[in-house]
Amino acid sequence: MRLGGPVFEKDLAPEQWAAAARKLGYGAAYCPVNEQADDATVRAYAEAARKAGLVIAEVGAWSNPISPDEETRRKAVKLCQDRLALAERIGANCCVNIAGSCGAKWDGPDPADLTDATFDLIVESVRGIIDAVRPTRACYTLETMPWMYPDSADSYVRLVAAIDRERFAVHMDPVNLVNCPQRYFRNAELLRECFRKLGPRIRSCHAKDILLDNKLTVHLSEVPPGKGGLDYAQYVRLVESIGPDTPLMMEHMKQDDYGPAGEHIRSVAARAGVVLR
Repeated sequence: MRLGGPVFEKDLAPEQWAAAARKLGYGAAYCPVNEQADDATVRAYAEAARKAGLVIAEVGAWSNPISPDEETRRKAVKLCQDRLALAERIGANCCVNIAGSCGAKWDGPDPADLTDATFDLIVESVRGIIDAVRPTRACYTLETMPWMYPDSADSYVRLVAAIDRERFAVHMDPVNLVNCPQRYFRNAELLRECFRKLGPRIRSCHAKDILLDNKLTVHLSEVPPGKGGLDYAQYVRLVESIGPDTPLMMEHMKQDDYGPAGEHIRSVAARAGVVLR
């Protein structure tokens, strides 16, 4: 398994960026450039990652490609295509986005999001993005979410079958799937189900944690790894089971929280017999 996270230093040359990631104890990293980088620059960062033994885990394409606003939708689709092409150029495991929302907030809930009609919109959107780029090594992925597809292992399986593209894969964020007390208290079971049904197609995973607050009605809060109830021993064993180079990428924390979070994951991995590369 390869633990990774952000490199906060800016404007680093390729070798400096790779060295900074390794100094943080990372074996995987987020893509260090955007789609505007020329081919020579992209090749330089890819080569620096290779020499340092780093996996470039993912290129983010955070946008709403199923927005009801046509201009927003069009720009989002173009961004996704450009970022998937960047993932292909730099050798990243995947380009990742969410499916999108029919509501005003690109990543927020809307009554229409969990409907058959929106499922079909997502299928059409993802097919169009992949078919426009035709990648041969990078994959386009959708991050699991609590209130839009894919919101479960089974809905992801349905999407994989419906989209029917070799370069559509899975991005696993189990914390986003914990959207009720049942899943919170049985999250080890949820993890096993996800990796049993989706494991061979998972290209990158996110590392954070979730806490069920003791107040009415139901309050689930995202917290740093080790501060919540996610079964991290189970999680790291399952990530490792996919392959030794599978990235587990920390996200959504204050800069000072990444060090302790990383140490927590490393200590859990050591106890679980999982080697970090």
